[in-house]
Amino acid sequence: MESKMLATEDDSARADRLLALLVDGDNATASLIGEILEEASKYGTLIIRRVYGDWTSPSLQSWRAVLQDHALDPEQQFSNVAGKNATDSALIIDAMDILHRGVVRGFCIVSSDSDYTRLAKRIREEGYFVMGIGRAATPAAFRNACHVFASTENLAPLTSRSPAPKPPRKTASVSPMLIETPKRPATEAIPILLKAFDAVVDEDGHVQLASLGNALLKLDPAFDPRTFGRSKLMLLLDAIPEEFLLEKPKDGRPGVVFVRRKRAPG
Repeated sequence: MESKMLATEDDSARADRLLALLVDGDNATASLIGEILEEASKYGTLIIRRVYGDWTSPSLQSWRAVLQDHALDPEQQFSNVAGKNATDSALIIDAMDILHRGVVRGFCIVSSDSDYTRLAKRIREEGYFVMGIGRAATPAAFRNACHVFASTENLAPLTSRSPAPKPPRKTASVSPMLIETPKRPATEAIPILLKAFDAVVDEDGHVQLASLGNALLKLDPAFDPRTFGRSKLMLLLDAIPEEFLLEKPKDGRPGVVFVRRKRAPG
């Protein structure tokens, strides 16, 4: 797995997949839209790009500033009842409409709201690809309902990150997704790496790197080497040589990379 790619797909398959990007503007931060589009584009071609919210509200000013540059379509949803978020309902209705029109083969839902869990599950039931993008603290129910989930903390450029502010008081509005969290030590990834390795290891004790990446996403759609300060799975494994050894093609030539345990389990 390189940058969380689905190991069972080649580049042409991902390029041919048409995607709908649906952004909860009340729940996402406009400052990361470039990184969000880049991450979603790894899994297909974005032919629908919509941002939902009450565009009469000053809180969406930052989104208005980036709509044109990134070819985003604003979808108006008035807040009809105080304290109630109508944006999620509008997004869900549109998603189901797009789903049944059959114009795309997958969705990217940008939000940290667990209210989209049922939508993600419904999309999967129809055999469509579904990706989520939100804060690392997004409820597990939504993260696990997706094929892939990317945290915004891993998308934010290092130069733009600032220390995490104190948690705001809980209000009807949701805080932006750009919150710095320290990278976890590589050793903390060992338990899930071992579990994924054991799930796909062959009789000779070897696992293809791509197969290991696919197994990791099946165990945890939010697994990402960037959470542990490494841009790729290979670099994460290199950081824990006490557990894993990589067998790479000789002379730096391209080819299949194999992974094996340094010591046999016992």
